[in-house]
Amino acid sequence: MSFLNTIKGLGRSSKKNKKDLEPTNSSLYSHSNLSGNNLRRTQSPTKNSSPTKYNNSSPIRSNQNTINSKTPQNIPTIRSSHTTHQGSPTKRNRGLNHHQQQHRSPQKVNTNKNIQIETPLFLCDPYVKTALVKGSYKTIVQLPAFVDLNEWLALNIFEFFGNLDSFYSLISEFVKPDLFPTMNAGPTTNYLWVDGSGQAINLPACQYIDYVITWISNKINDQENFPTKNGAIFPQFFIKDIKNISRQMFRIFAFIYFNQFDKIIHLNLEAHFNSFFAHFISFIKEFNLLDKKELDPLQPLIDSFEAQGKIN
Repeated sequence: MSFLNTIKGLGRSSKKNKKDLEPTNSSLYSHSNLSGNNLRRTQSPTKNSSPTKYNNSSPIRSNQNTINSKTPQNIPTIRSSHTTHQGSPTKRNRGLNHHQQQHRSPQKVNTNKNIQIETPLFLCDPYVKTALVKGSYKTIVQLPAFVDLNEWLALNIFEFFGNLDSFYSLISEFVKPDLFPTMNAGPTTNYLWVDGSGQAINLPACQYIDYVITWISNKINDQENFPTKNGAIFPQFFIKDIKNISRQMFRIFAFIYFNQFDKIIHLNLEAHFNSFFAHFISFIKEFNLLDKKELDPLQPLIDSFEAQGKIN
């Protein structure tokens, strides 16, 4: 059963020239309420190249102090001054706290005496209200009767990743190292990469995202992590992997919203992207896959979608 239709000709693995891609009548993202089809997962697009310079590194999360990456089953870990957490790419807040982010004015927000932040384009009318689907995704993200939970999680994460990879492929040529020397979700949040030696470093956004996409591809195409054969048993760390992958995908969403949403609008895909994100967040909330703090960069958008009835 697939609620995200197959992407035709827009995947990163298609090797097509991105300049030849133009908006068409076919949807990059769409959803269906059809039932009765068999649940199926096949091999996803896999990057041909893997990280080289930091091929022992993993995407991880921390607060101010980071620091460790090697763990069993390649599950990244972080170490702060007080606690150790499992996670994915590192996040560093720079300025706005959670309360300030949720109460932005229509014009500008003063983070301190020297910094003013304009309302992001994706929070402005009419774009914040643009969507393909009216109503909530609540019913289509719920676990269907007689379906294994792990298989349902694997199926949806598999398809979310395929669609997100396709969206990123459309704008990746604009994500250049000189324009985006760090991976960020706006001026208040920066994501760090922890290399093989356990050091938290800034990477250009394009390199950071490529590493994350490679990491996810390797996970979901590994039969030991994401089994597809009938009767196969999911590993004990499967849910932890699902949460790590969800966290990483959210950060790519955040980067695109803050830095490339104008390109999404230029391609007339803002309704597709908003609906895709609302679907993703509905799924995340349904199965409690992300801590609320992780959602901070896009919490105003999530709040708006909830007010519009897109997310319950």
